[in-house]
Amino acid sequence: MFKVPVYDTEGRQVDTMDVDEGVFGSRVNIPLLKQAVVAYHANKRQGTAATKGRGDVEGSTRKLYRQKGTGSARRGNIRTNIMRGGGVAFAKRPRDFRQRLPKKMRKAALDSAILAKLLGNDLVLVQGLSAEKPQTSKMVGVLRKLNITRSCLLALGKRDRNIYLSSRNIPNLTVRTAKELNAFDVATRQKMLATTDAIKALAGREGQS
Repeated sequence: MFKVPVYDTEGRQVDTMDVDEGVFGSRVNIPLLKQAVVAYHANKRQGTAATKGRGDVEGSTRKLYRQKGTGSARRGNIRTNIMRGGGVAFAKRPRDFRQRLPKKMRKAALDSAILAKLLGNDLVLVQGLSAEKPQTSKMVGVLRKLNITRSCLLALGKRDRNIYLSSRNIPNLTVRTAKELNAFDVATRQKMLATTDAIKALAGREGQS
């Protein structure tokens, strides 16, 4: 059982919260976490790159000159990749790079990513985070008071438009709700700033992908 400090928006510790590591799998599954990150990168690839091979370019299929007796290197047709205007060797074709991860694997990877943040003291809990109107300077001030100076993932219990609008212009800050979290977002940010509602939602979720 972890006792995680809870801070207010002024950076003062106001409480502690018990977080059971067993809810997040008890141990960090590094191979699964790496697989999830690789799959996320692969699934972002469009796979639309295409170049013309020797069968796709215009030109005669006739052999340019006879095989022997010319004193020159052997030569096929003009479409060959070593001729100007010829096709590309090993031409690229559109392909699907997607890697499928079952729901249970995605959930386990997310659990491992969150547990790694807990073990590394990189999970910061905050209460009372709200915004009456979009105001980036206020959100920057909150991060500064919580001593968060590098990449950070902000996890909310539910959607908050004002917080999102206040955060979107801050470099290296990503905002997600508890339902939207994935292993890649958690693992690739140095800090995870979460509201107490978000942690309760994550600890009590069932079958979340």
